[in-house]
Amino acid sequence: MPSAEGRGLAKAAWGKYVSVTNRYLQPVIDATPLGDGIRSVSANSVSDLVGFWVLWHLYGGFEGLQGLGMSRSSIFRKVAMFRKIFGKHPDEFTLPGVTIDVKAYLAGGGSEDSGN
Repeated sequence: MPSAEGRGLAKAAWGKYVSVTNRYLQPVIDATPLGDGIRSVSANSVSDLVGFWVLWHLYGGFEGLQGLGMSRSSIFRKVAMFRKIFGKHPDEFTLPGVTIDVKAYLAGGGSEDSGN
């Protein structure tokens, strides 16, 4: 097995599927009333993931999010979706122009304790 992907047959087939699907669906997305709805859902998904990224950093990652009450499976799903959309793990991703100051957050009423 050359890699974790094996020989990459499934990945190659998926790439072909996406290419053909995009060729036919992109005009629908761009030129019909469906386009606004599809973009809205996409925008909502991305904004949810950006919020997840902020919480990830404010609360120290996986264990901190569990302390807030997020389930393990929910965190794993969000990390997987984050990687799919942004191409990096939330720990490794940086958003140009955005800095997270944990000390200022905690001083302003944020809490490391999951009770707040």
